[in-house]
Amino acid sequence: MTFDVVVIGGGPAGRALARACAQEGLHTAIVDRHPHRPWTATYGAWADELPPNTPTSATSTTVRAYAREEHLIQRTYVVLDNAKLHELPDTVEVLRRPEPARHTFNATGARKGRAEQTAVGTVIESDSTETTLMDWRGNGDTFLYTVPLGNNRVLVEETCLARSPGMPLDELRERLHARLSPSEEEERVRFPLDAPRAAQAFGAAAGFTHPATGYSVATSLHLAPQVAQAIKANEDPKHVIWPTKARVVHAMRNHGLKALLRLDGEETRDFFELFFQLDPELQRAYLSGREDVSGTVRAMAALFRAAPAHLRWKLR
Repeated sequence: MTFDVVVIGGGPAGRALARACAQEGLHTAIVDRHPHRPWTATYGAWADELPPNTPTSATSTTVRAYAREEHLIQRTYVVLDNAKLHELPDTVEVLRRPEPARHTFNATGARKGRAEQTAVGTVIESDSTETTLMDWRGNGDTFLYTVPLGNNRVLVEETCLARSPGMPLDELRERLHARLSPSEEEERVRFPLDAPRAAQAFGAAAGFTHPATGYSVATSLHLAPQVAQAIKANEDPKHVIWPTKARVVHAMRNHGLKALLRLDGEETRDFFELFFQLDPELQRAYLSGREDVSGTVRAMAALFRAAPAHLRWKLR
């Protein structure tokens, strides 16, 4: 076999895994037909989910959410530096097509699923350094996501968190333009939330996408070094990619996604008003505790107990 590791897909997850494997001294290649194409998507993450020294382009120490009321979230939020995450060491070979390897990982992104998150955004001029994770103060079943990009630029996105099938981009664009005048720079988002888990894959292709929020890149960046270390130690990397606790949490999060899909616009606001009233550690457990079974259970149970009758029957 020619390589220790071949990663198919040159996005953030694929390049993170290839980079980590090369750093462990593994003979690594990545399959990327457009290796010099820049990434246009904006990747946000909670700073405490990321490995040390992860390159970022903007940081928000003030993060707010609006449901029925305003909520201050006591966590730091960052936008990742795409250019630096795109870089690979010279020891990683770039291929046009797969070649034999001891381990081959599909990192081409999630392509299956019925529930989708969709969004349309525009970049405006602003010196704001605050992030608004969710702003439900509207008259529909979508929210505004606002995040600073640095250099006096702010991304504002009209977002449909979860719908099956996903809300059309034209409808989201119309709603966004009703709120503010668009710039020439538009960002479009569409991806499945309920893609199946896969062991011989990585990133969204492996099912890393959080079923109830849509986040996955931080998980990929966090797990890439662990997968590389397992391969170097001649261990099966599937135990790092999907350990038992992570599978249990994923199933509970999928239950949360199904509950979200049953809610209308007003019920969704009520749901997130309750969520952002939870203890911050319970919020963190549900949003970020990939293997935190007890924390996820406690967060879901606390929200259910606090829910009024008109929500409880839809959360079961």
